[in-house]
Amino acid sequence: MTEFNWTMQDNQPMKLRTLLMQHGVTRTLFKAIKFHGGKTIVNNKERYANFVIKKDDKIKLVLPPEPSNDYVKPSYKQVNIIYEDEHFLVINKPAGLASVPSRIYSEDSLVNRVKGYYLKKQYANQKVHIVTRLDKDTSGLVLFAKHHLAHSVLDKQLKDHKLSKTYMALASGKIHHKHCQINLPIGRLQDSFVKRTVRDDGKMSKTEFWVLKVSRNATLVKVRLLTGRTHQIRVHFSYIGHPLLGDWLYNPKDKSMSRQALHCYNLRFYSPFDKKNINCHADLPDDINSLI
Repeated sequence: MTEFNWTMQDNQPMKLRTLLMQHGVTRTLFKAIKFHGGKTIVNNKERYANFVIKKDDKIKLVLPPEPSNDYVKPSYKQVNIIYEDEHFLVINKPAGLASVPSRIYSEDSLVNRVKGYYLKKQYANQKVHIVTRLDKDTSGLVLFAKHHLAHSVLDKQLKDHKLSKTYMALASGKIHHKHCQINLPIGRLQDSFVKRTVRDDGKMSKTEFWVLKVSRNATLVKVRLLTGRTHQIRVHFSYIGHPLLGDWLYNPKDKSMSRQALHCYNLRFYSPFDKKNINCHADLPDDINSLI
């Protein structure tokens, strides 16, 4: 079982629930703890979440055992690990590999490969928690949590915009603005299951970018996502008249690459368990480098 220990530091008494929520425990996790074998312990005695704690009390949280994703078939193909500790795993995903299994890619997605990696390592917790995702043909950094509390912590960082993902992309044409933020709502294109578009009734989406290099027919940009919508970067750059090179869906006439020129090269988040910022980097892959 995975467990965590804290000492109550506040002079003001508070409910046990309040302290645990400060450490990232969500309502969903509280329910799992209550009904699926977890424990909340104060000074070696099991207590309910509404128990009032005071300064110097010793708190222990025991997470319930997590069932493995039995519907996910393990794949033992290689994964490129950029960072790993007992709470988090960051992998550099190659282009052409789906992030999660689907009807089409049921046996070899990144999640399948992480499942195989966990089995090979004989980790106690076999459940795969994917936190950030990339489109199948986008390369770069993907973040996994290795237990339920780590997932809750990262979900809150995503919601509070404290988890940072930065991309490199090659957009078609010359972009003359050195720095720009695109604030446009994105929704599903009518009559299409896959394609997205800018539409008034879509979800507000924010993309910030900086121009790094301009050539005769393309622009290298650094892109930071301020929201996380499906195809967000691809849709926004297409809408402003600069679709990504090689993007079969939003720039079908361009054959510069066999996939969209998009790579998540930097990922930053905070680990409350080790009280440190984690900064991960993945170099540009050869296909984008050769175009540049």
